[in-house]
Amino acid sequence: MENTDHKAGFVNIIGKPNVGKSTLMNALVGEKLSIITSKAQTTRHRIQGIVNGEDFQIVYSDTPGILLPGYKLQENMLKASRSALSDADILLYVTEADDEPSEEYPFLEKIKNSKIPVLLVINKIDLSNQEKLEELSGKWEEILPEARIIPVSALEKFNMDVLFKFILEFLPKGEAFYPKDELSDKSERFFAGEIIREKILLNYQQEIPYSVEVEIQEFLEEKKLIRIEAVIYVERDSQKGILIGKSGSALKSTGTEARKELEIFFDMKVFLSLFVKVKKDWRNNDRQLKAFGYR
Repeated sequence: MENTDHKAGFVNIIGKPNVGKSTLMNALVGEKLSIITSKAQTTRHRIQGIVNGEDFQIVYSDTPGILLPGYKLQENMLKASRSALSDADILLYVTEADDEPSEEYPFLEKIKNSKIPVLLVINKIDLSNQEKLEELSGKWEEILPEARIIPVSALEKFNMDVLFKFILEFLPKGEAFYPKDELSDKSERFFAGEIIREKILLNYQQEIPYSVEVEIQEFLEEKKLIRIEAVIYVERDSQKGILIGKSGSALKSTGTEARKELEIFFDMKVFLSLFVKVKKDWRNNDRQLKAFGYR
């Protein structure tokens, strides 16, 4: 029998790069699904995290930061952010406490003209004070008068209960979109690749992290062990040398960190093999981007 009081909907998280969208998503889902680093453009795909209750299902969607594209990979990332405006039941528009509001913010005009309920989340309030926060909220009220403004610290998990309450309030009635035991729309292979890519973002400087794509070539689950074989693609031979490091030391260190995190994520022992290959200019190659799962 259909539960007429059941609520279900898509809650899409958008905003500029580095405002804490992935940290917010992970805090709301209660699991680390989106990778987090201090570098902009860490998130490349739309990643869904599913939260279930007896009478609700919330499908959160973390999106790449809104930016002006410089190459085809970034064009794909921008497409993912745009699509979040068209299929949302609720929009979480994330800004941060030291970011001055402006009518020039990306997508603001589209948000104003849409009929989608907007929760404007001012993140990182642990780095601000009450007076500044009130001033900021007042400016946002003028720019987006229909939005509900909620100050939070996703990192400290402050005010997340208030945000969750408003999400439930605006969530439309309907049946669940996914089985109630599902946590995400992405596969285990996808998360394995993202964990490896996160360690590269954390361990390497300059252009290396942005020139890297990780492809999981083998994901074999045995009784007490998962065997993962991954290829890290770079664009140039010089990047391959930096990634591997002297006598393989840099790659070994990254692999050890990734393996430890994978073991926590999958709650199993992991045997991880990493290889590095050059695929010239893959970020501007439509066929290659499609092969890597970008649309």
